[in-house]
Amino acid sequence: MTLPVDHLVVAAATLEQGVAWCEATLGVTPGPGGRHALFGTHNRLLKIATPVYPDAYLEIIAVDPAAPPQRLPRWFGLDDPALQQRLLESPRLIHVVVRTGTLGAHRRSLVAAGLDPGEPIQASRETPQGRLAWQILVRADGRLLCGGALPTLIQWEGRHPAARLPDSGVTLRALALNGVPAAARELLQLRQVQVQSGFGPALSATLATPSGDVILESA
Repeated sequence: MTLPVDHLVVAAATLEQGVAWCEATLGVTPGPGGRHALFGTHNRLLKIATPVYPDAYLEIIAVDPAAPPQRLPRWFGLDDPALQQRLLESPRLIHVVVRTGTLGAHRRSLVAAGLDPGEPIQASRETPQGRLAWQILVRADGRLLCGGALPTLIQWEGRHPAARLPDSGVTLRALALNGVPAAARELLQLRQVQVQSGFGPALSATLATPSGDVILESA
């Protein structure tokens, strides 16, 4: 069974900066998101789904200045000083999350292959439409592997956030990952994702927008 793209992660120095970037780069305003108390972050969401990438969305995420001091390193490597410095210049694509119905089994397979995707973390947040809940693999140090190219695995419990997101006018046309180990490529079997080896950005996503195609690349 192939694993579908769940969402792209765009990190920003502040959520306000991320919204302005989305309006300038993609030509649309992202919808509301919420707060992640466990990791001290907050987000805004944008539906980018197509029949090829069902329920896919784009997440703009930033450190929440109103959050209390964190006990855990933040997910997606957001505590990395080098990344924080780059985000002062502009938000950027840093990662992709893929959806699975067998999180534990996939995690065990990656560990057996010599990769440490992290432990399953139970997370949730409240929305006007009700509670969203999920399990996600997060490393103890919060770091992303392979420059962000090795996807993070998520398993939703009940309702998926994209089910209530309106069409945005932006859709995902293509996604390429560069630097995913061969063992992970065999184990994860990513759906409609071009996995490459060699030089180049760890992630490259092509989005269709009201003003034409836009390519987002990681550092």
